[in-house]
Amino acid sequence: MNGLDEYGISPEQAWLGTFVAGVVALAGSALVFTERVYYGFIWRYFWGPVAADADGARCVAYLRDSGDVVFNPAAGCGVVENAYVAEPGYTTVSTIGYMVVLVFMLWGVYLLLQRFDLRPYPDFFLSLVPFMLFGGALRVVEDSFVAAQRAGADPAVGFPASGALISPFIYFTVFFVTLVAFLLAKWLQWNDHTETYSYPLGAMGAGIFLLTAGYLTMLSVTRDYVGWYPLVTVTTVGLATLLAVGAYYGLDRYAPEVNAGTGTMGLVVVWGHAIDGVANVIASDWTGAFGIPGEGYSAKHVVNRIIIDVTNAVQPAWLTDIVGDSWTFLVVKLIVAVFILSVFDEQFFDESPRYAVLLLMAILAVGLGPGTRDMIRVTLGI
Repeated sequence: MNGLDEYGISPEQAWLGTFVAGVVALAGSALVFTERVYYGFIWRYFWGPVAADADGARCVAYLRDSGDVVFNPAAGCGVVENAYVAEPGYTTVSTIGYMVVLVFMLWGVYLLLQRFDLRPYPDFFLSLVPFMLFGGALRVVEDSFVAAQRAGADPAVGFPASGALISPFIYFTVFFVTLVAFLLAKWLQWNDHTETYSYPLGAMGAGIFLLTAGYLTMLSVTRDYVGWYPLVTVTTVGLATLLAVGAYYGLDRYAPEVNAGTGTMGLVVVWGHAIDGVANVIASDWTGAFGIPGEGYSAKHVVNRIIIDVTNAVQPAWLTDIVGDSWTFLVVKLIVAVFILSVFDEQFFDESPRYAVLLLMAILAVGLGPGTRDMIRVTLGI
């Protein structure tokens, strides 16, 4: 940042200026070149998938000739002529776009957190875990809106307001909720109402998670379109915990340098990604074993779909009939999580503890958040 200092520009000002310039450039281009930039790029890869997801549609098409937006076009999702078609889930373009936004936002969060004393860092990390569980549960609330529509009932919140609860916008929603809770916890500490900010912060996260889970449980009791299959949650949490603890203590014995930097935080990261992996396997291949009607759930993430496609190409059909084709996703999640932890050695934490913890939180969030959503969604059969 020395180059910025020469011009009297702080890193925070540089971040804010870049953010404003990016928003103005994108919004201006969308206004001037509406069809090409807005519908051809923003709508097609980002907003259209969210709209299709909120409606529970297979796809949504923007007809370039008439300018109409049609859900589930009669011609089919793949053969609509002269139209931009968007399907629920992620594409390669949107995945890259979200990664760029994530990195940029992490920079902004890092600059913000520099203004606060976060020590002890492991406590800060662990106090934010309930907010990631809350994010996954909150996403299922939107799934319940779609289930209501399919059952012919009015959802509690309609689109586009419900878009705030759909990926990727839900990440911003959860971030702002977490930020408010963090500032409140620091205020309590600064005013000597508590010795540490981490306990009230974690308690607030646990509270809103339990409230959200309680609302979803209430729906399972009062709404016919919401089921109740608690064995899914028990199995997911149980298997993920066994895998994470086994991996952690296995590393502690045979490769202790991997755990040396992260400690308990590393165990939580592996556990979060194990939750995601196990929930995906159950959702994709084993819903019938739990008595859940339907044909299971399909993968919406690009990487997940690629892994499943590769598995189907390599694995014999008879073996797929027995074990399914999504188990490799769980294996990849565990391997990648362990590999990432190996990067966070003691030297990394000693030199940049804030940056290291921030990255660990982001890594955990992209596993535990979606994993919690999949687990609770399948538990409710929606």
